Amino acid sequence: MSRTALRICPLCEATCGLTLTVEDDRVTGARGDRDDVFSRGFICPKGASFGAADSDPDRLRTPLVRRGGELREATWDEAFDAVAAGLRPVVERYGPHAVGVVLGNPNVHTVAGALYPTVLLAGLRTRSLFTASTLDQMPKHVSSGLLYGDANAVPVPDLDRTDHLLLIGANPLESNGSLCTAPDFPGKLKGLRARGGTLTVIDPRRTRTARLADRHVAVRPGTDALLLAAMTHVLFEEDLVDLGHLAPYVQGVDDVAAAVRDFTPEAAAGACDVGADTIRTLARELAAAPTAAVYGRIGSCTVPHGTLASWLVDVLNVLTGNLDRPGGALFPLSATDRTPRPAGPGRGFALGRWNSRVSRHPEAKGELPISALAEEIDTATDDGSPIRAVIAVAANPVLSAPDGDRLDKALGSLDFMVVVDPYLNETSRHAHVLLPPPPPSRAPHFDFAFNTLAVRNQVRYTRAAVPLEPGRMAETEILARLVLAATGMHVADPEAVDAMVVDQTLGKAVTEACSPVHGRDPRELAGLLTGDNGPERRLDMMLRLGPYGDGFGARTDGLSLERLLAHPHGIDLGPLRSRLPQPLKTVSGKVELLPRPIADDLPRLKRALGERADGLVLVGRRHLRSNNSWLHNVPALTGGSNRCTLHIHPSDAERLGLVDGARVRVKGAGGAVTVPVEFTEGIRPGVVSLPHGWGHDRPGTRMSHASLDPGVNVNQLLDGSLLDPLSGNAVLNGVPVELAPLDTPS
Repeated sequence: MSRTALRICPLCEATCGLTLTVEDDRVTGARGDRDDVFSRGFICPKGASFGAADSDPDRLRTPLVRRGGELREATWDEAFDAVAAGLRPVVERYGPHAVGVVLGNPNVHTVAGALYPTVLLAGLRTRSLFTASTLDQMPKHVSSGLLYGDANAVPVPDLDRTDHLLLIGANPLESNGSLCTAPDFPGKLKGLRARGGTLTVIDPRRTRTARLADRHVAVRPGTDALLLAAMTHVLFEEDLVDLGHLAPYVQGVDDVAAAVRDFTPEAAAGACDVGADTIRTLARELAAAPTAAVYGRIGSCTVPHGTLASWLVDVLNVLTGNLDRPGGALFPLSATDRTPRPAGPGRGFALGRWNSRVSRHPEAKGELPISALAEEIDTATDDGSPIRAVIAVAANPVLSAPDGDRLDKALGSLDFMVVVDPYLNETSRHAHVLLPPPPPSRAPHFDFAFNTLAVRNQVRYTRAAVPLEPGRMAETEILARLVLAATGMHVADPEAVDAMVVDQTLGKAVTEACSPVHGRDPRELAGLLTGDNGPERRLDMMLRLGPYGDGFGARTDGLSLERLLAHPHGIDLGPLRSRLPQPLKTVSGKVELLPRPIADDLPRLKRALGERADGLVLVGRRHLRSNNSWLHNVPALTGGSNRCTLHIHPSDAERLGLVDGARVRVKGAGGAVTVPVEFTEGIRPGVVSLPHGWGHDRPGTRMSHASLDPGVNVNQLLDGSLLDPLSGNAVLNGVPVELAPLDTPS
């Protein structure tokens, strides 16, 4: 019997609404939900393949426990007994920091991944946290923290109302957007052009997004911050700075003017390979537009000056008066954000509250660089114990982090490793216990993280479209039980984890003067919560305490889980609105335009004006039908353009004697790979490109389709030593490589 069910797509940041076709508890089709308040029926190839990804036969169904050196099927009770027996001795012998927690990108796409890792970290009290953020977006969090006092206060471009959009290092026609949640990003860019607006794309590749643009600037990889600094110089030099409504909320404008004095377009042109006249034109057009937004993403983050580039993106938005105004870059307000506190000075944002043990990398946002994970495991020092146990949740750093070979060996040396993942992949094959969550159709969905980055305020929730099969365990229960097993409370009821969070949250909320429940009885409030289980009760609590909430009855028109369930296609909360100064949590209570850590790093950028690497440099590449290493085991999403090839300009290929389609050896500081070359005019000379997330050729995995065409691991070309010093983000783009035909002697 066939039926339909609604589901929010969890396969990228666009969060599109889906209508699933379900036959005998199996998803057989997916189409866009035309009534979804946010996506309005838009769907990409990943969403259309939801059913194939959901029913992948290689997904694990039962836990695996290592016995006699082999991973064997076990019951859930046996698996959690093994977790408790493996983790607690490490904590008791070496201390909490000897347990590393590794969180992968898929965590932000699930309810469980949003609700439980913070509880796990608090219970373990470990500082050894590593996440995918230091592979792609930490520079933006650090620059936001320094500018606004809150690392999660990330302005997003107002795509539906802007007159001028400048994208740097972003290719949303392939990625569907990142740190900017926007279903149908392609349609929004076409809408900008249709209403007479201007789209400028700065990227060393002529991507699908660049082909849509009015102007494409093929910058030399890794010089994004120099180009943006030169544009900032032009605004001051030509008296184009106009803060407008921002003036009362900003300090440090004159300091920025002095800081960029030497970054003239003429000085930057040689390093960027962008003419001085073009740089001046970019700045003038930005300043002249009625409204404008500058948006930078992964290409401008994963470079040696990633934090400076992210900072300069916001500096340009501020200096042109486009921060926090319609048509510019605004701060979203999610339904599960805390109730906005009164505007005023805050505690600010601090970097380097502790350091990694081996290379002394400073923490950022509570995290250490994932590039340092291998050395934190395999290197002894006099300062504390190496990491002896790892908890990895939805993470595959052997493929996603630099020097996977070293990390692969390091993970194999651990005393204990527990992994939550649906696949036996390149990382999880080292687990002593592997806990597989159910497919996404059998889990609820709420976008806790992505709604804080959405280009329109809205709220949507979908319950599981298909019931759990016998023997399966909900991912929320898996992570709740993992919290208990890791923190010495193995025998407790997993519902106790949610009850504890509810009690703590409500207990704090009733003491806060700005809270809608100030002065009330937290036990009474807990009794008012609705929902079928602990996670839903927590969601209900967050909605009711949030900026649109009913305040537990204080507002008759406010949000609650009950009201949200009555609107299965979501509730539209309106366009983004100006919010300053409320989001600011800096010590001054203002936008601090030139924070000290930024000022201290600018001399390094100035030195880069005179630097230029000879030879070829490498950049990454994203595919519309992929998401990092997640989806290469789904036949419908591989093949065609989604292939692991090295893109190279024909002129470079001719100079090196390469043949289109032949295999070539690519060598970097971390190693070498062999890959087919693909000639294309869509990349600037001097640059080559390999996609991220491939390399499915290690033994001991169970990914049958991915292993048929494994590709190569681009991150093996990196040795992990190149980091943006402020954020700890890995440098993945603009790194030197050498090429030779395969038959050339090494």
